[in-house]
Amino acid sequence: MASSMINQKDSASHWNYDVFLSFRGEDTRRSFTDHLYAALVEKGVRTFRDDEELERGKEIAPELLKAIEESRISVVVFSKNYARSGWCMDELVKIIECMKAKGQTVLPVFYDVDPTHVRKQTGSFMEAFASHGEDTEVIERAKRWRAALTQAANLSGWHLQNG
Repeated sequence: MASSMINQKDSASHWNYDVFLSFRGEDTRRSFTDHLYAALVEKGVRTFRDDEELERGKEIAPELLKAIEESRISVVVFSKNYARSGWCMDELVKIIECMKAKGQTVLPVFYDVDPTHVRKQTGSFMEAFASHGEDTEVIERAKRWRAALTQAANLSGWHLQNG
């Protein structure tokens, strides 16, 4: 009994956050994500939400990668423009890596998008990939992005329609 409590404490000690929220700010920050974040915090859930505008075209910030690694659960809010953001896509790749390597739980939310469009990169997700361009670096990153999208969309989640 005592050893199981110690193991439970040790495993919990490496998590700085209960939940990491991954979302496209322009789509959901002032609506769904704000409400979700407020509800989690109100219940005492330690939640990481990036509130800074991230520079386009730059690599994902080390602090963001660390926050993903230190989160027990990642909630990924897929929205129409999620895949247009290289930042969001790089976050998703890291989230899937943590799911595989650390057993992180990943909970997808399909906010006003069809899960099939995420899984198969059709609709707005196909358009997003076309918008990233075709230079060699983007093509290599896009391979990882596509694999991460498919894996995340194959997880059980919530499909929410706005309106």
